[in-house]
Amino acid sequence: MRGEYDVRRKLIVSGFNSLGLDCFEPHGAFYAFPSVAATGMTDEMFCERLLYEERVALVPGSAFGRSGAGFVRASYATSRENIEKALERIQRFMKNHG
Repeated sequence: MRGEYDVRRKLIVSGFNSLGLDCFEPHGAFYAFPSVAATGMTDEMFCERLLYEERVALVPGSAFGRSGAGFVRASYATSRENIEKALERIQRFMKNHG
């Protein structure tokens, strides 16, 4: 499982980075924490609109304190298939919101 989670971590981090959502590779957690600053939306707005429009649930970084504002938390403790679907939906969302 350790190797599988490493694959999922790399998949989600590279996916966010390719979408223009800067994301550092996490170490020791099952969450990625990409920045949504490039969208011009707050982290709360981004999460709410993404959930409503594309049915992808992320957690606003501001839920974890002031230093999390502008970031979102995404779990990669799910299947590769689910991560890929979520990234496709986020890509569509990003295209619709420039």
